[in-house]
Amino acid sequence: MDNTVRQALVTGGAKGIGRGIVEHLLEQGWRVMALDRDGDALRAFGKRDGLLTCEADVSDEASVRDAMESLDGLDLLVSNAGLAGPSNGPVEELALADWNAWIGTNLTGAFLMAKYGAPLLRERNGSLVLVSSTRAFMSEPRTEAYAASKGGLTALTHSLAISLGPDIRVNAIAPGWIVTEGWDELRPVDHAQHPVGRAGRPQDIAEAVLYLSGAGFVTGQTLVVDGGMSVKMIYEE
Repeated sequence: MDNTVRQALVTGGAKGIGRGIVEHLLEQGWRVMALDRDGDALRAFGKRDGLLTCEADVSDEASVRDAMESLDGLDLLVSNAGLAGPSNGPVEELALADWNAWIGTNLTGAFLMAKYGAPLLRERNGSLVLVSSTRAFMSEPRTEAYAASKGGLTALTHSLAISLGPDIRVNAIAPGWIVTEGWDELRPVDHAQHPVGRAGRPQDIAEAVLYLSGAGFVTGQTLVVDGGMSVKMIYEE
């Protein structure tokens, strides 16, 4: 990687929110490594100026270490990789292996990225952004594993901010309903229930990441990006 330009690594960078972050950073002139365990999705990027790809599993320590050792500098690390589909079924039937998979990817993966990314970020007074969820603060039925993993990210964020400051700023983003595909299939009510009048797009999270990358007096915070849904009082009509 070229030390004269800003450099970022985005995990879960091949699809959905992660891809939106990668695309936005590239548009802003960053060099970006998109890390994902889905090799086919990474290859779908094709040849892009400023883009590197790395096929790796964030829950595997050796893979994370190798990915970091391939870099020569880092200004921004976005830990976005996570298991999709928050429903785990009835808690009485939740297998320990499934629980561990959610925690391993969503929470342990973020820890490993911080552990091996910190030396690179420290050299450049960089920024670490963890992608959490509004389910860290509120819940739906049968989402125990997902909610616990995202709640853990919120706690990890403020702990890392204290441990790694002042050299590294650490923040999190808690997305609400972010539509990564099927936008045209949404009903009017899906948009109208948001105080801003629409559901979210990956671009909304990407813009928040870019803000946090340069917000020099912000650390240890979780920025909720949900169109106002989590502050709305809901009544039966």
